Amino acid sequence: MSGPLDGVLVVDLTRALAGPHAGMMLGDLGARVIKVESPGSGDDSRGWGPPFVEPEGAGRESTYFFSANRNKESITLDLKDDADKEVLTELVRRADVLLENFRPGTLARLGFGTDVLAELNPRLVQLSISGFGHDGPEGQRAGYDQIAQGEAGLMSLTGSGPEDPQKVGVPIGDLLAGMYGAYGVLAALYERERTGVGQVVRTSLLAAVVGVHAFQGTAYTVAGQVNRGQGNHHPSIAPYGLFRCAGGSVQLSCGSEGLWRRLCTEFGFDPDAEGLATNGERVGNRQRVIELLETAFAEIPAEELLARLAAAGVPAGKVRTLDEVYAWEQTLSQGLAISVDHPTAGPLTLPGPPLRFFAPGTGGETETTRRDHTPPPVLGADGDAIRTWLRGAEGVPQPAGEGADVEDGHAT
Repeated sequence: MSGPLDGVLVVDLTRALAGPHAGMMLGDLGARVIKVESPGSGDDSRGWGPPFVEPEGAGRESTYFFSANRNKESITLDLKDDADKEVLTELVRRADVLLENFRPGTLARLGFGTDVLAELNPRLVQLSISGFGHDGPEGQRAGYDQIAQGEAGLMSLTGSGPEDPQKVGVPIGDLLAGMYGAYGVLAALYERERTGVGQVVRTSLLAAVVGVHAFQGTAYTVAGQVNRGQGNHHPSIAPYGLFRCAGGSVQLSCGSEGLWRRLCTEFGFDPDAEGLATNGERVGNRQRVIELLETAFAEIPAEELLARLAAAGVPAGKVRTLDEVYAWEQTLSQGLAISVDHPTAGPLTLPGPPLRFFAPGTGGETETTRRDHTPPPVLGADGDAIRTWLRGAEGVPQPAGEGADVEDGHAT
């Protein structure tokens, strides 16, 4: 295994998406990630579909599960069984990081509160992801992405207009919470190098979405302006958005006055026309700007229009479907599609990690990005090997067999 986190051991108690995404990010960076799952059923997302991959003679696999669990091993443990709890105890003693997304208080009731974990392993970094925070008046609420997108204001900013709130097309609250969680883990691991002790890192779906309000947040907190959804056009820059043309549409972005003037030169507009000379004026007259551009583009096919915009130096692009994205040479050149061989589903193409690493040198850069990716694990596939590894250091009880795990105990 390679990568900057080579040698780091992560015990991943999470399920669904936010926590598993954090674990996958750490695994992509070279950490050894041991995923602890419920006996029998495993991670909830193993059952989320269709689509499913159903190889002949093998168990059904969910493509949803595949999206957040590459570069992991799987062991099944019943956290209400004493022998299995001892296995988890031994994993904790050896781990650098533990990930969990139980509802606040659930892990403590199982005998693995933050104080117990720190006593077992003072160097342990603990990541805990909840739906709405671990305290406060609504800290016990379960977290589901679409609910969090609504509660955290994102849906009010997304959609064709104020009366058309829309969720983002992927579970962005879950994904952002996982990303913030992994980011926090890395910071805690770095601090551990200085202090010698671990700490607890906490985030939530609510925090993750509020954390990316960006200019929409300060529009309210500083200026008192409550923005609402307004379709595919930017609330503070114009022209910046999706524009119809012959047989389709294109996107373009004029993020500076220089770009506006290039656009005007190419299509014969007066850049200093009344009400259009500055970005602020164009934002105030957004519909007029949209009508101006779409009238000029009405007889121009999308590919021709994109070529003209590129020649003029105006940033522009098409709206690709996912099949087009994964066939695009630029996507492939960035390592954003990887090939793995799954033990039951066979050869798979998965979305690839978004980070690349390079070692600079006098002869040029050498890429050091991890390439030895492993497929999402079959439920419990690594249990025997993990127990054997643990027994090699200290005696650990044999598996106790399948049993009931904690129902509805997870927060996200």
